[in-house]
Amino acid sequence: MPISFDLEVKKALLDVAQYLAISGRTAPKAKGWDDISIAILTDEEKEQVALKMESLAVEKGKPTFKRDADNTRNSSVVVLFGVKGSKPRELDCSACGFTSCAEFVAAEKTVRLDFSGPNCEFAIMDLGIALGSATKMCSIFGVDSRIMYTIGVAAKKLNLIDADIILGLPLAATGKNIYFDRPKV
Repeated sequence: MPISFDLEVKKALLDVAQYLAISGRTAPKAKGWDDISIAILTDEEKEQVALKMESLAVEKGKPTFKRDADNTRNSSVVVLFGVKGSKPRELDCSACGFTSCAEFVAAEKTVRLDFSGPNCEFAIMDLGIALGSATKMCSIFGVDSRIMYTIGVAAKKLNLIDADIILGLPLAATGKNIYFDRPKV
């Protein structure tokens, strides 16, 4: 008896998610410091995030959270990428807005809206490089994906990973890219 194609796709996307996690983990980092956190969500965790996104849509009055919750549910897997940006790279570059890393460290760390801050700009760049490496792998494997801020906000509110900033990368493999013709909201 043939194996269900849908089951094979989900298994393959779980395998791809592992490769994305490896690609994000091994991506170059400023000063070689690895403050990246990565988690793979399926089924119950994915639904938990989608429900939180729906509640955030109402709370914030932002329909993009609801639209993206629908995309999250229709994705087989979601990979979370986060960074602990509260640890400076000790460069005194002032890209964070402070005159020195010592001043940055002394500043109060808060969650004002969605994420914790302030953050070292080099840590944030590391997150971007990790996401770039992961999305490159999506292209190589022919997997549809989209980097989503909204998933990261929900994951942060649910404390799914220990990070100051989190972004989500949902994965799908369907006949048409589910992230492409999304309604504009």
